[in-house]
Amino acid sequence: MESDIIFNKDFDSNSVYVMKIYDADVSKVWDYFTKSELLDQWWAPKPWKCETKTQDFKDGGTWLYSMVGPEGERHYAKVNYGEIMEHRSFDGVDAFCDENGNINEDFAQSKWLFGFTGVEEGTKVTINIHFPTSEAMKQQLEMGFEEGFKMGLTQLEEVI
Repeated sequence: MESDIIFNKDFDSNSVYVMKIYDADVSKVWDYFTKSELLDQWWAPKPWKCETKTQDFKDGGTWLYSMVGPEGERHYAKVNYGEIMEHRSFDGVDAFCDENGNINEDFAQSKWLFGFTGVEEGTKVTINIHFPTSEAMKQQLEMGFEEGFKMGLTQLEEVI
């Protein structure tokens, strides 16, 4: 159910705050956000699918993946991981790129911070996404980011 996803857009600070609670323990939810074979199961909104090309989940590592459409079209993206605190949080910079990881400068990069907290109901996941400008944020939202991301988070619930 999308109704239990909080998705707040703040154009004053060019940021999006997302929160969802999963009925699973922190270490399991953490794995679904940090292991490529699990990310590939839910990260893309259906009928699209996510395919990891390479992933090195560590401080300074990268995740290079593509969103593959029903017609076989591919959109590549790359995350450069920053600081990782096992089972608690990690951050990274997300960018559109080509299949070799060369960044597409037509799109702004965004900074993501993921937080994982054990709560009575399971695991609370918070995601703060910061854009360099409000134009960059609007560009992402106009591409269907909110609907797509909510769909992915809901798919994760079904997978877990």
